Amino acid sequence: MSRTPTLTNAPAEAAPTNAFLRWFMPEVPLARVAVFRVFIYVFIIIDVLTISGDVIAHGWTPEFYQPLWLARFLHIPAVSVLGAQILLTLIIVFSLLAAAGILQRLSGWAVAITFGAWMFYTQGYGYVAHDHMALVIAALVLPTIGPARFRDVSTTSAKAGWALRVVQIAVVLTYFYSVLMKWIASGNITHWANGAVIIWALMRRGAEWSKPFLEMPGLLIAGQWATLVFEFLSPVVLFLKGKWLYAAVAFFFLFHLMTYLALGIHFLPTVICWAAFLPLERLVPRRFAAPRAHG
Repeated sequence: MSRTPTLTNAPAEAAPTNAFLRWFMPEVPLARVAVFRVFIYVFIIIDVLTISGDVIAHGWTPEFYQPLWLARFLHIPAVSVLGAQILLTLIIVFSLLAAAGILQRLSGWAVAITFGAWMFYTQGYGYVAHDHMALVIAALVLPTIGPARFRDVSTTSAKAGWALRVVQIAVVLTYFYSVLMKWIASGNITHWANGAVIIWALMRRGAEWSKPFLEMPGLLIAGQWATLVFEFLSPVVLFLKGKWLYAAVAFFFLFHLMTYLALGIHFLPTVICWAAFLPLERLVPRRFAAPRAHG
């Protein structure tokens, strides 16, 4: 006769008594981390092979290397072609190990270091893409959790809750910081909101079906104001629960789907990290989640 597992706190971790710490370090099932870990590490492989797959080509032009501030601080030199190929191989191998839950801490830290270096090189040649911030943070915090297995649906951990909360914060700050950068770049946020940003984007890279919107400038300006509002309010998602949280996540998914269909902008490295807000342990088949029988 099967039993439905109930969530229990890991005996080695005492629940925080402070209200802020209970929010910042919530007890979440380790199985949620196990599933999220697969999402992140598999996507990292996809990312380095496609989205950020320009690092090997950068190895041919070291003279164009413009290291980011942190890369300058760490004295990270320009990458060579051979160095980039070795780095790519290490990222793929360690990401496969981490996704499979093999040597979780070791493989996780190896991914954090190698993928971090890869980001320095892909972003160090004149263009910095802020859509990778949450993905890099996820790679950094996942190894801190320790072992997490799919069957750990009934075991909760504050360490896991802290790591996922940090990823969540990185996700929403990606949008919030976007508002600040728009403000800084324009000098006046109303100039950006009332400008021709979307019109210019549609003219430059818009899909054919989106071209008729060029005849509706009032609607596009309203869309720019709406974008500013929901980006500014994005931190509110951190405090939502239940259906409200799922609705907010669905809204951002639909927003990125629309921008991809209209402009070809996918923002996938951030989109995948929205999974940190979801009860991913529900994806674990019941036969894996059930408690093990003891002889």
